[in-house]
This record gives sequence, structure tokens and C-alpha cells, in this order.
Amino acid sequence: MATVLDRIRIRTLGRAEYAGTVEEMRAFTARRDATTADELWVLEHPPVYTLGQGADPAHGPRLANGIPVVRVERGGEITYHGPGQAVVYTLVDLARRSIKVGQFVRMLEQSVIDLLGGRGERIPRAPGIYVDGAKVAALGIRVTRGRAYHGLALNVDMDLAPFAAIDPCGTPGLAVTQTRDLGIEGSREVLGARLAEILAEKLDHA
Repeated sequence: MATVLDRIRIRTLGRAEYAGTVEEMRAFTARRDATTADELWVLEHPPVYTLGQGADPAHGPRLANGIPVVRVERGGEITYHGPGQAVVYTLVDLARRSIKVGQFVRMLEQSVIDLLGGRGERIPRAPGIYVDGAKVAALGIRVTRGRAYHGLALNVDMDLAPFAAIDPCGTPGLAVTQTRDLGIEGSREVLGARLAEILAEKLDHA
């Protein structure tokens, strides 16, 4: 039986500015202790490019399209967030759950695969989920003192054009896709909530 601390709180935040949300995640992670329950935040962002801590700026953006660029402490290269993308931030105490970082990454990826009905696939040394070679979900996490934050971004029903100004996840020529174009029904809100529920169940049974 799950204890109170094992249970995960899922928060639905609507559309939220990227920088402010990252500050909230940092603050949550810094102040949490052994009695703090884990949380999954489900939301979308206004248009923004984000670069992981070791990302190479040569991967873009190559066009002055007015979309802001923010460097953050997550792993991974450059990606794009925008309306119609389901973001699930994973504020999870991995140490308390005895989950290794690699195991957690696979859990995130498998949650997307399950959501897609088994259609997605992994590519070695390229975190995320792909369908027929096109990336449908990106992931990047930060772990400090055994506690994770940042998380997953699933393309649902969005304008994919801003991806053309970058090498998504540092891979020149990488195609991107979204659930709408894969014939998977469900809005950003519906699929984001479902993805969070799938992940929560995996964490509770890890």
C-alpha cells in the first residue's frame, strides 16, 4: 500500500511563463525535505527556446524570430516550448524512492510510449521518444541531492515551425512531429493529464 509520501500530487497550471516556472521549481526543490510529497506539474509555455547547461549555441536559433532563448541547468541541448505542447515537470525525490537516474529517464520515456499506444521508440544516446525517426517528446532533468526537477515535453497540437530555426536536441536535420499528426486524439490538456497519470502510477509501483 502506498504511503502518503509515496503518493504524487498532480498540479494543472495551464499556460505559465517559462522563467518563472523554473524559479518555482528551484525553490520547491531547495526547500523540500523528507516530509515533502512529490509533485508533477502539467502545463504549457508561451514560445521559448531553452538550452541545457552544456548546450552548444551553434545549434541555434539561427533566425531572429523574436522567440526568447533561456539557458537552464537541465541536461540536454536546445529545444523549443510553445502553446499546444504538454509539459510535465517531475519534482520527484528519487533517493527516497530508491530510483537511479537512468532508471528514471527510462520511466519517463516509457510513460510516453505507453501514452502513444506503444508506437514510440528510443534512439540510443538521444533521450526522448521518436516515431518513424521524428521526435515527438523531449526530456531533460536536473538532479540535486537526489531530487529531480525539469522533465518531459510532448508535442501535441502546436506550430512546429520554430523547430526549423534550431537543431532540435543538438541533432542537425532532426524531424519533429506531434500527436495530432500521428492521428492520436486528445487535446494538450487531456494528453498532458494522461501522461502525468501514467508516470505517477509507474512511480508509485517502482
